[in-house]
Amino acid sequence: MTWIKICGITNIEDGLKAASLGADSLGFIFAPSPRRVEPATVRAIVQTLSTSVFKVGVFLNHPLSEVKEIAAYCNLNGLQFHGEESLDYCQKFSQQVIKTIRIKDLESLKDMAKYPNVSILLDTWSPTQGGGTGTPFPWEIASKAKGKRDFILSGGLSPLNVGEAIKKVRPMGVDVCSGVEAVPGKKDPLKMAEFIKEVRQADEDTK
Repeated sequence: MTWIKICGITNIEDGLKAASLGADSLGFIFAPSPRRVEPATVRAIVQTLSTSVFKVGVFLNHPLSEVKEIAAYCNLNGLQFHGEESLDYCQKFSQQVIKTIRIKDLESLKDMAKYPNVSILLDTWSPTQGGGTGTPFPWEIASKAKGKRDFILSGGLSPLNVGEAIKKVRPMGVDVCSGVEAVPGKKDPLKMAEFIKEVRQADEDTK
């Protein structure tokens, strides 16, 4: 089954709802973003969640010591890096690491080779944002990446297109943020439910 991560969780209500609907993972953004949250808030949310939910902190060129401190304080399982973090940097953590590769064109896929033994997330390149663009990149590029290694697909996914994305790309996981929001930082329960339903339907259709 396709692994589902709902990112940009900012409050307990949204976290509990996403988990109850069947999300495998929740993401908490510590980088500059309308969805940025304080560690104390994340710690409180995480304490309400089942241990089966994979909790991921999202960072962008943060000092290593700060990431370690936040991860321990919030009891995070995973760390997602959206900046220019090196392989050496990524290997200095005990938590599972996800390195984001921002896709501008086919050449962008070469960056995947720089991070062996690290989980990869493909997101849309932007000159001004480290992520959360709400815009898909061409899935033909993601299909090319599939021949190299597995990855999580992100970038402009929503209930309207995630089923098609899974059928075309067959990623190991999908990551959604703005596509299931009512407003930035507040999730829409119906959109989250529909997104997860579409993912599971696509899983059935691609068996």
